[in-house]
Amino acid sequence: MTDDTSQRPFRDLLHAQRVWDTELPAFDPDSAPPAPLALFHSWFAEAVAAGQPEPHAMALATADAEGLPDVRTLLLHDADERGWHFASHATSAKGHQLAARPYAALGFYWPAQGRQVRVRGPVVRCTPVESHADLHARSTGALAAALTGAQSEVVGSVAELHRTADAARDRAVEEPDTEAPTWTRYVVEPAEVEFFQGDARRRHIRLRYRRTEGATGGNWTRALLWP
Repeated sequence: MTDDTSQRPFRDLLHAQRVWDTELPAFDPDSAPPAPLALFHSWFAEAVAAGQPEPHAMALATADAEGLPDVRTLLLHDADERGWHFASHATSAKGHQLAARPYAALGFYWPAQGRQVRVRGPVVRCTPVESHADLHARSTGALAAALTGAQSEVVGSVAELHRTADAARDRAVEEPDTEAPTWTRYVVEPAEVEFFQGDARRRHIRLRYRRTEGATGGNWTRALLWP
């Protein structure tokens, strides 16, 4: 750490922040179900009930062609027996990274209850029919954003961004069934899922589910990890 006094206001502010200034729920890992999906559904519903803003927001980590990590926040579209679903343009940075290295990690953080969920596994592309249905199940604004079709590319100016976005919104309103050819739904097929329950006394509970090697169904091993 440098001794630069210009950093002091930031560090003082940073160190003044507190974590979990609320009563946290208990979690008994012995009562957890044999597979992670049911527990995720339960924790998600409890996060919603606790008033957690945007509980469907998650971090998606990928790696580029050189193996360097990348991460961004986006929204969960579903979680079922296939895995955890999200969507993006196949031509975006994440789309290119997933094409080169089809493996990803997801991270959910629900501070209202001091909980985290991590998911890791291979990523598969859904069919064009599923991708089309995914896009048209969303809002007009989401369709408009998809129709710009230039995600991650350089834009010349804010004016150009606004002009293109406005034209895309007009088209989305006039042609609600129009295609966005690069829009793609993806599924992270979980090889490992970890549930973290925070504790004010730092006796955090970490429960890891790991898919049994060679298993493609619901065969999982569970392990309690040191925090």
